[in-house]
Amino acid sequence: MWMTGKIETVGVLSCKERQGQRLSGEDWSARWVVAAQGGEYVERLARELKLPRAIAEILVCRRIGTVEQARAFLFPALSQLHDPMQMLGMETAVTRLRTALAAAEPVLIYGDYDVDGTVATVLLKTAAERAAAAMGVVADVRYHIPHRIREGYGMQESRIAAAAEEGVRLVVSVDTGIRAFAAAEECKRLGLDLIVTDHHLPEADGVPEALAVLNPNQVGDKYPYKELCGAAVAFKLAQALLESTARDEEERTRLREKTLPSFLKLLAIATIADAVPLTGENHVIAAIGLRELRKPSQPGLRALMELAAIDASQPISATDVGFRLAPRINAAGRMDIASDVVDMFLAKDAEVARTLAEKLHRLNDDRRATEAEALREIEARLEKMLASSEGIPGIVVLDDAPEEDKQTSGWHRGVVGILASRVVDRTGKPALVITHEDGQAHGSGRSVPGFQLLDALTAVHGEGDKGLFTRFGGHAHAVGFSLPSDHVAELRSRMELYARSRTIDEEAARETVECDAELRLGEITPEFLNALELLGPFGNGNPEPLWVSRGVRLTAALRVVKNRHLRLSVEDAEDGAKFGGMVWSRRSNWAERAQEDGWVQGDRMDLAYRLRHNRHPDFGGWELEVLDLRRVGKEARNEN
Repeated sequence: MWMTGKIETVGVLSCKERQGQRLSGEDWSARWVVAAQGGEYVERLARELKLPRAIAEILVCRRIGTVEQARAFLFPALSQLHDPMQMLGMETAVTRLRTALAAAEPVLIYGDYDVDGTVATVLLKTAAERAAAAMGVVADVRYHIPHRIREGYGMQESRIAAAAEEGVRLVVSVDTGIRAFAAAEECKRLGLDLIVTDHHLPEADGVPEALAVLNPNQVGDKYPYKELCGAAVAFKLAQALLESTARDEEERTRLREKTLPSFLKLLAIATIADAVPLTGENHVIAAIGLRELRKPSQPGLRALMELAAIDASQPISATDVGFRLAPRINAAGRMDIASDVVDMFLAKDAEVARTLAEKLHRLNDDRRATEAEALREIEARLEKMLASSEGIPGIVVLDDAPEEDKQTSGWHRGVVGILASRVVDRTGKPALVITHEDGQAHGSGRSVPGFQLLDALTAVHGEGDKGLFTRFGGHAHAVGFSLPSDHVAELRSRMELYARSRTIDEEAARETVECDAELRLGEITPEFLNALELLGPFGNGNPEPLWVSRGVRLTAALRVVKNRHLRLSVEDAEDGAKFGGMVWSRRSNWAERAQEDGWVQGDRMDLAYRLRHNRHPDFGGWELEVLDLRRVGKEARNEN
């Protein structure tokens, strides 16, 4: 029986901005919710695996309750990867791909323009060429990565037709294709075989008519793990293909010990970048792949890591991948030509690879500059709304060609999703951000808890040929859409009307700080920290533990950093342990708050924080990264 529950404490401080700081003018007091774990499982894990009790609590909180599950989670190994032949359609796919390679048939890999799609392309092309070499033939494996703006998402019938004219007889999609019914029909009409590898959810009507469809989420698939990213599904085909060409046990051993780990370093990047849950098989992929990233063999990967300031001599985290490597890879698809990513990873010449890596690095700088410029315009627009009598509407709809400001510059289509997220952060309201091009408006939307954005678009679209959108899709919290530019005013009107007819659940939308366990600072020992690192890699589905320490005392005056952040030094009032830390202002201005409330040395505080290992050679070490804090009454100042 699981002995789990939630103890809720309401804090007065929040990751959201307080009234007067957030543009909406709303007070977003955060709830602190601390998980409470049953003793039986915690004690057993702590005792049998020799773990600090607090670490065992985290495992139980993640629903890892047996010693066997915990040992597999803490010490991931290649043997934990599932057999790719368990995936529906795999045998047919491997047989057809081997036949094509053996006959030197031209094969086209049809990818996608994000990290997941480009990495999937690299992995499958590399595996196909190695498999062909093992069979004593030279493979003719081509690839196509669509241009985000000129072609858009998904498989296009025109490119299928062009491939047929070029002599291609087998098309393999990666990270796309599960809803490509028209493209599948075109393949059938032209006499091309199609293998679909994808991870997106199929439509209710089923899957495209293809020779084989590899997707663990399709009906009837018994593959034991359903959360793979697109590159991981392609990797499964690559793994099965390579295993099918191994001639003896020596080659199979080399494949397991050398080849597969080298594939996992790129697959880990895609897995982390695609934000799939880092649980089960994904946890194994990410953990082993991050270790392998410290040995980058591809010159393009080495160059990109160097430009991203990732030191391969130190442990590499999912944060390093998600915030340093992935944006540079994604920048190609957002700002230019995503095939440069594939070319960079496949390049054997160090100079060519370096040139491509530097291009991705520049494109990421361009993306950041483009985003920053648009954000300045958006900020001014929001301030103008706030100053008006109407204020911020229930749904914020912003486009780069508003009637009231014909001088506004165009926003790049590749960043409108990021911009929508920023508007939500700034206002606490659902947001649509739109850019115009050649009479068409292209937009992305992001929402808040308690408001179903895809339902909203469906409701305002209308029916039949008179529908508002050219296309739209997504889910509750994120959508994409396009429509004629002259329909945007109507979209804004309908969305505002829809918002007025719906009340956002304020309780659901209110920020909740999910805390894993309470901890005394004196419990943070070297043994504890070593065990903490075994819980990683952290990310979606396996977040970094968030700890609560109560009643710690400020041992020095707060130091303001860059006018917003705070550096603090604290001491546990009970055990005397001391730590330093940073309170980062992502939304709230902590420096302002501390001054307003008069925080001083000696104050007692409750902290909600993560533990961060600062690896700076001069002043590195473990410190607190404080997400939320509150003073425990003024009377606590003069105690003791």
